[in-house]
Amino acid sequence: MQVLSIQSHVAYGHVGNASAVFPMQRMGVDVWPIHTVQFSNHTGYGAWRGRVFDGPAIEEVVQGVAERGVLGRCDAVLSGYMGSPDIGTAILDAVAQVRAANPDALYCCDPVIGDTHSGIYVRPGISELMCERAVPAADIVTPNQFELNLLSGLPTATLREAKAAAQAVQALGPRVVLVTSLATDATPPDAIDMLAGEGGAFWRLRTPRLDLKAVSGAGDAVAALFLVHYLRTGSAATALGMAGASIHGLLRQTAEAGSTELLTVEAQDEFVSPSVVFPVEAV
Repeated sequence: MQVLSIQSHVAYGHVGNASAVFPMQRMGVDVWPIHTVQFSNHTGYGAWRGRVFDGPAIEEVVQGVAERGVLGRCDAVLSGYMGSPDIGTAILDAVAQVRAANPDALYCCDPVIGDTHSGIYVRPGISELMCERAVPAADIVTPNQFELNLLSGLPTATLREAKAAAQAVQALGPRVVLVTSLATDATPPDAIDMLAGEGGAFWRLRTPRLDLKAVSGAGDAVAALFLVHYLRTGSAATALGMAGASIHGLLRQTAEAGSTELLTVEAQDEFVSPSVVFPVEAV
């Protein structure tokens, strides 16, 4: 299996491609990473060094890969944080090239826009690009609850509302929606939910809420894990169960160590054989 992953990258820590690539490789996937930025560390530290690449730089690397004649072997494109609208355009152009070479290839878009604590944190124009172009082009989207609200324009305070919001996003184009973190009036205070929808059906996975310090990159990892399991099984429910168990194992080990960075390498066995699994329930 080959996946083209176009995301940000950091030298220290695990966000963007630095969070998504290794879990996929540990699962036996040949990943072709293209970095949209090259930073020393994620920006949550308040200080960092490095470069942001532009759309033409991404297009140049994609073209070089295409010239190797391998795009027909690419099973999926995965995208995450888009630093600027022209990078988003370059990513969508890459998706079109891959689909032209392999019509069965999937596009998984992690629509990174913001979160409940920070609000919108992407540059101007990114939210519109996500809503108008990236999400409609995707087969799979993996928003958090804040992004689900924004993309759908609907509330998600109840499970029924969350399902309606996911269906509204599906109506834009994606056949699969994975809500990577969800808290409704039905979610106990000591738990967190994930919700997957496909073909008019929905499934929920509930895991214990962890005492985590502020960590970044979990959404990048879970999008990658879900994509690989979906490619292998063709089942959103199965992919939800496996990805949810793995990400919980990663976060649990990170919490137990009191780390402010994901312990992606230390917890690598969780990606192939989660130590704890949780029931997936139809809702």
